[in-house]
Amino acid sequence: MAMINGRGRESRARIRAVDVLGSAVLFVLSVVAASIPPHQHQLLVRWPTVALAAVGCSALLWRRRRPFGVLAVTIGCGAAIQLLGVRDSPLVTSPVLVSVYNVAVRTNRRTAWSMAVVSAAVLAGAAVAGAPASWLDPGKAAVLAWTALPAAVGDGVRSRRAYVAAVVERAEHAERTREQEAERRVAAERVRIARDLHDIVAHHIALINAQAGVAVHLVDRRPEQILTALQDIRDTSRSALDELRVTVGLLRQSDDPVAPRHPMPGLAQVPALLASFERAGLAVSQALRGTAEPLEPAVDLAAYRIVQESLTNVRKHAGADNARLFLHYQGERLTITVEDDGSAGPRRPRPGAGHGLIGMRERAATIGGRLYAGPRAEGGFTVTAELPLRASCPSPQEDRRNDHAHSRTACR
Repeated sequence: MAMINGRGRESRARIRAVDVLGSAVLFVLSVVAASIPPHQHQLLVRWPTVALAAVGCSALLWRRRRPFGVLAVTIGCGAAIQLLGVRDSPLVTSPVLVSVYNVAVRTNRRTAWSMAVVSAAVLAGAAVAGAPASWLDPGKAAVLAWTALPAAVGDGVRSRRAYVAAVVERAEHAERTREQEAERRVAAERVRIARDLHDIVAHHIALINAQAGVAVHLVDRRPEQILTALQDIRDTSRSALDELRVTVGLLRQSDDPVAPRHPMPGLAQVPALLASFERAGLAVSQALRGTAEPLEPAVDLAAYRIVQESLTNVRKHAGADNARLFLHYQGERLTITVEDDGSAGPRRPRPGAGHGLIGMRERAATIGGRLYAGPRAEGGFTVTAELPLRASCPSPQEDRRNDHAHSRTACR
């Protein structure tokens, strides 16, 4: 901090020295120009002119703090010099020109040109009063031109500084938003991976649990089928490991060994999914309406995960032995319905339940679809998802609420 303060004081002292030197140079030039009578080549020093020039040039030292006050002082001194009959020269009125430039740099365009017009009118009027001549005299016209010049230059410098400041501000804003966007994408990727892990683990662990229960019952009744039950458990666990390997592989760095790449599941794998549930004791009937249409990868994956999670919930929470799956293709939309008749007793959700429904709603929303879930009037539970065949962008409110990486990928 002390170093910064020291540099600030050094910079201010340097600026002050430059201002003093500039004012001294202008004083010498204005005195010399005012001391040359018209049409003569000898110096005629007039002490009132020297005093007025000294006052006007000295006032420039405060032009950064009091731009309008310094302009008024320099205009007064310049007009007084003109009333003394001094020749018309931009060097004589140089303090006024510097003050006009200073006002143009520090104010807006309207103020700058207003001050320039006032300065030119006062100086030209004083010149006419001091040395009677026509307003159209070339010397008077030169006063107007020389007064307008610093206003134009100052306005251009001010505009350039404003443009540079705006560019710098946009660059800083872009840098800040880039960091925020990176953090948001990291958070969204964490949510996506957590959702995938939930779907994979919940589904396969539920199947393994059910298959293990079947194996326990077969120990006494049908010992010869225990091997089949164990093989089902092995296949289910292997499938879980394969999907976990693909998901965790997304966390690898660019220089890590390449993870095995397996095709992401879709509706084409639904028959195998239903077979795994059937081996676990849940019979699922499937019905198709309309003509099956190809789906985009994001929609295909979301549809598969919704079917998988819905049937997993039936197996875990409903206590039912049967479920129904309906796929309805209509126009540009696919409607998925999974329903069950429930158990004889009331359904009691386990502690921590509910993440599956949240994940399914988020998956549907990220591709422009909707999902409904609730109890059936006849008993049991139903899940209905309406998905587009082509992923569409959700609204900005939904995108901020879901904050899911797949929505931005599918909408590009």
